[in-house]
Amino acid sequence: MIRVRFAPSPTGYLHVGGARTALFNYLYAKHNGGKFILRIEDTDISRSTRECEEQLMESLLWLGITWDEGPDVGGSCGPYRQTERTSIYVQMVEELIKLDRAYRVYAYPEEIERLHDDLLSQGRPPHYDQEMLESFNTQERKREFSLNNLNPVVFFKMPRKEYRLLDLIKGEVIFGEGAIGDFVILRSNGQPIYNFAVVVDDILMEITHVIRGDDHLSNTLRQLAIYEAFSTSIPLFAHVSMILGSDGKKLSKRHGVTSVEQFRDKGFLPEAFFNFLALLGWSHPEGREVISHNELIDSFTIERVNSSAAIFDETKARWMNGVYIRETDLERITDLTIPFLIDANLITEEKAVANRKWLRKAVDSVRKSVEVLSEMPDRLKLYFEDTAVEPLKVENEDQRSVFKGIEAFKNRIEYLDTWNGEELVRVIKEVLKEAKPDRKLFYMSLRHVLTGSEEGPELIDVIYLLGRNKTLNRLERALRIP
Repeated sequence: MIRVRFAPSPTGYLHVGGARTALFNYLYAKHNGGKFILRIEDTDISRSTRECEEQLMESLLWLGITWDEGPDVGGSCGPYRQTERTSIYVQMVEELIKLDRAYRVYAYPEEIERLHDDLLSQGRPPHYDQEMLESFNTQERKREFSLNNLNPVVFFKMPRKEYRLLDLIKGEVIFGEGAIGDFVILRSNGQPIYNFAVVVDDILMEITHVIRGDDHLSNTLRQLAIYEAFSTSIPLFAHVSMILGSDGKKLSKRHGVTSVEQFRDKGFLPEAFFNFLALLGWSHPEGREVISHNELIDSFTIERVNSSAAIFDETKARWMNGVYIRETDLERITDLTIPFLIDANLITEEKAVANRKWLRKAVDSVRKSVEVLSEMPDRLKLYFEDTAVEPLKVENEDQRSVFKGIEAFKNRIEYLDTWNGEELVRVIKEVLKEAKPDRKLFYMSLRHVLTGSEEGPELIDVIYLLGRNKTLNRLERALRIP
């Protein structure tokens, strides 16, 4: 069975690059009937927090990404936090030492750092080997470490040979002989380094495919050597190209919003952002862009993942989100809009509940012009806030006929028995027929009087939603002759 994993470090918000990696793993697993595992790589103790871990999981769940095994749901290969697996790593390190594939070095961190700097100053690459490090392993130094309860670091013996990787996206990748020297796999504080822990976890969690960003490609040589040392099968690798900003540089904070949480807070729908992320480096066989969750699972294959970098186009993301806002169930869009209206002090939660039917129609009247839900308060404020109304001009015949038409409209709606769209349309038709104003100028003037703008929702919707009193008030102010 195919088993993939997403293994974030809980040191901050979920970046869109990480979310895209999680999404590709999720889609690949679901498409192939496999398992998707969430593993928390929290060995950076100084920066990792449980709060960040919870935020990461909340963001994944918001997107619609669920996992079959993980720290919260358990599984047969747990625990799923690296800080809870330390004894496993120590045991695996001991196994490599017995196999003569790793060795202890009784050196202090500053001594290793000094050796590193000395090699660089001599114009040599900082490649270590056992012979070079053996000078630290004196009997005196070993006794010193023992008396002070200090632990030696453990280095991995890097074979001096060429390694080849057939990457599912990049194709063949060759790592030349002697590209790196021996390297640390266990620190003196008992914590494993990333490249060792990730291989141990992937072996014991039976990961069959590693789908990750190509910024990890440089780690792969060390990992291949560790897999080989354990004489275990190596998973298939697929390194996904990075996401670039519109300027062609790696996506970062300088490009603006870059975390999933920020896009959620701006009013992106999870299914829209899920759809958008899937198209960052992957394309549908039929070239479609608006694709449902289940359709993405059905269509996703690694073969269609592009090897070149993807460009993060927020304009396209907003456009796609607008499509989803227009097509999603109105009740849900209304529910999602209410918090934005409350934050903008346009409505209270109690009034939103009491006026649910009216609010639903108001949301429907503007949603076709909205790309993100954070735009809703600005579009809807014409129904909540008073509008500055200037008296209509009557400087020429066209303006005078429009004035008379709007005046006739005001007089007719003041005593309407039924306030609905059909009645309002009927009244406008009668006014246009009798007063004969310029139709275009009449509609433009009426809209401007009621909304203060030359564009917006359907005019009949505006009049109906404003209600009789607000509409009459604005009309009366416009009909005052200066």
